[in-house]
Amino acid sequence: MTFKPDSIIVHCSDTEDSGTVSWPAIRDYHVHVKGWKDIGYHAGVELTGAAYEALLGRPWDEEGAHCEAGGMNRRALGVCCIGSFDTAPPPEEQLHVLAQRVLLPWMRQFSVPKERIYLHREFEMHKTCPGKMFTKDLILKAIGG
Repeated sequence: MTFKPDSIIVHCSDTEDSGTVSWPAIRDYHVHVKGWKDIGYHAGVELTGAAYEALLGRPWDEEGAHCEAGGMNRRALGVCCIGSFDTAPPPEEQLHVLAQRVLLPWMRQFSVPKERIYLHREFEMHKTCPGKMFTKDLILKAIGG
């Protein structure tokens, strides 16, 4: 079966972003602890040193392992913003990188409308992911809609 995404789900790591690259640690956890074949997300946005960077995860043509609920692993690309956003919103620069380097390119490449960008908590109601202060309005503002 070929993976053809029609949606995007935004996640958070629910960890403090220390400015060091934790992306390999997330991949290691997913592969060696959870037993997945690769990191569950297709991309991540993380503070690396003084700037936010978009990081590659699982190949875009492969089903993810980021949201089983609703069968979304088979339908959605997953992006993880490194940080915990229950008490403070994501930084403007992180939102900018998320929009410009991940969401907008995926929207163009896979014809995903803004209405099909979801927050993880929309599928897993017992979670706050990507955080109580990380709202759909912040995403829409960042992508210009």
